[in-house]
Amino acid sequence: MLGDHKKGFFGKLSQRVSDALAMRPTIDEDFFEELEEILITSDIGMETTEKIVDTLRSEVQSNNMTKPEVIKIRLGKIIADFINKGDLQKLSDDYPLVILMIGINGGGKTTSIGKLAYMLKKQGRTVMMAAADTFRAAASEQLCIWGERVGVNVVRHAEGADPSAVIYDAIQSAKAKNIDVLICDTAGRLQNKKNLMDELNKMSKVIGREWPEASRENLLVLDATTGKNAVSQVSEFGEAAGITGIVLTKLDGTAKGGIVLTIADEFDMPVKFVGLGEGIEDLQEFDPVEFAEGIFK
Repeated sequence: MLGDHKKGFFGKLSQRVSDALAMRPTIDEDFFEELEEILITSDIGMETTEKIVDTLRSEVQSNNMTKPEVIKIRLGKIIADFINKGDLQKLSDDYPLVILMIGINGGGKTTSIGKLAYMLKKQGRTVMMAAADTFRAAASEQLCIWGERVGVNVVRHAEGADPSAVIYDAIQSAKAKNIDVLICDTAGRLQNKKNLMDELNKMSKVIGREWPEASRENLLVLDATTGKNAVSQVSEFGEAAGITGIVLTKLDGTAKGGIVLTIADEFDMPVKFVGLGEGIEDLQEFDPVEFAEGIFK
């Protein structure tokens, strides 16, 4: 999954941990303090960092671990356990499925919708997209460009239209055509938090009323390069909508990447997809074990 992107965030973190281990003849408290600093400066939150380091410290002491490579592997497994959310890690495979894509403007939401549609089509699913971000100029045009690129129909209204009306029409079309997955774009920013909550709630009610048999996913799209700002977005949007998972974009050499651990631990939230580049196939399912192994192997 991670490919050459291991050379970015993953390679840097692995090298820093290796250097910290190599500098000491014994694994002492100074090492654990340095490890804390390494993890925190990699965008892993303080509370999550302390949990990881405390777990590793306890295992090193109880098992008398001394070999650097063994300690690195164990650290990787601890991290994998923190971010692995089991069955919640995967996108629902109960069809029909309606996906609300949520997130601020500029975070890669529209691009992620197009890439997700492409991925689902490759898996043999029929897909439709709804351009329900009617507040941002050119949002529906961008989605239509992606629709043409991946061969997926897009339901759209004029700019400024009622987003829930777009959702309504998209549902009627999807039901008539026996579509497996309806992916809905939503506004990245409204006038205030109440407007955002009201709009998302209205959309949710329309979906529940018009397509009650459909399963649901509310995916929050976050830009990994924003680091700790992504945490506040999880909190804000989490209050406005029942987020079921995260799509983390731009997880390449420019991102520290540790934000994955913070989100998974502090919010008990699965990261379901990661964007690793600009290509149409660069949105991939997130594998917690491979993520951790990519750091420490």
